[in-house]
Amino acid sequence: MLRKLFPISLLAVLFVVFYFFYARSGEVQEKITSPVPLFLTLLENRQVSTLDIWSPSRGGVLSFSSGKPEISAQGALVYDLTEDEIVYEKDSDARYPMASLTKIMTAIVALEHKKENDRYYVYDSDIVGENSMGLTSGEVMHLEELLYGLILPSGNDAAEALASNYEGGRNAFIDAMNEKAEALGLTNTHFTNPSGLEGDGAQYTTAKDLLIITRYGLSNLSLFGKVVATVEKEIPGNSDHKYFYLYNDTNLLTSYPGVKGVKTGYTPEAGLCLVTYIDYGGHQIIGVLLGSQNRRQEMKDLLDYSLRLAGVEPPPHN
Repeated sequence: MLRKLFPISLLAVLFVVFYFFYARSGEVQEKITSPVPLFLTLLENRQVSTLDIWSPSRGGVLSFSSGKPEISAQGALVYDLTEDEIVYEKDSDARYPMASLTKIMTAIVALEHKKENDRYYVYDSDIVGENSMGLTSGEVMHLEELLYGLILPSGNDAAEALASNYEGGRNAFIDAMNEKAEALGLTNTHFTNPSGLEGDGAQYTTAKDLLIITRYGLSNLSLFGKVVATVEKEIPGNSDHKYFYLYNDTNLLTSYPGVKGVKTGYTPEAGLCLVTYIDYGGHQIIGVLLGSQNRRQEMKDLLDYSLRLAGVEPPPHN
C-alpha cells in the first residue's frame, strides 16, 4: 500500500515545487515586461521618484576652457544640455534670494496640480505687489491664462491666485513647492511664498538648483515651455473676466535669436536675476544669473561664450 502511495506523494511534491518556482517566476516576468516602466508611470501620475533626480555633471573640456566672461552676478551657471556639460560656473552652490524666479516653481506646481474644473477664482488677497497681470477680485480664470499672466508680466496676482485656489489653500501650495524641491533632490532651495516678493521670511536657492528646476519644467511640462517662450499674449474678455494683453520684453526673446524664455526676477535684496533657455545651432543651453547688475548683457555674453565653446558662431543680436 505504501509503495502505491509513494509515487502519488512524489507527484504532489513536484507539483508544489513547480507552482512556487515556475508559476511565481511567470508572475515576476510579467511585472518586468510591463509595457509602461515604473518611472514613466510615476511621471504620468505627476510624481517624481529618485529615478528622475538629475544633477549637472562637472568636469570635462568645456568646464576648464579659458577666456570666460567677467560678470557682476553673485551666482551663475550655464549648462549645455546637448553636451551634458557645465560651460560656466560662479558660486553655483551658494544660496541667494531668487525674487520672481520663484515663479518657475509656482508654474510647475500649478501645472502638476491642475483643478479638475479649471476655474480659478480671484480673491482680494491675491492682488499684491507692483507687478501684475491686472486681475480684479471676483474674476474667474483658467490655469493657462494665469500661467501667461504669471510669466510674461511676472504677475504677483497670478501667482497668488494659483496658490489660493490650491486644495488646502495658499500654505498648502507653498508646502507643495518645497516638497517638489525635495523630490528633485534640492537641498539649498526654500520657498515661503509663490511670487518671490520679500517679507515672508527666508526664501533662497542656488544657480545649480534653479538649473535643475528649469530643466525639469522644460523636459516634463510642454505647456510650461510654450508659455515661457511667448513674447505676447491676448486673452479675450468673456463673462468671467475682462480682456488682457500681456507682453514679455525682458528675457532676450526678441533680441537674441534662438532664445526660448524662461524668467526674470528683481527685488532690492536679490538684485537682477535671470534664467534663459536657448536652442540654437544644434545646442540647447540653460543659463542662470543671480544678483547681477546687468543681467541682459551678461547673459548675452555668456550665451556667446557657450556657443563658441560648442563650435557654433553666435547669431547677430542686439
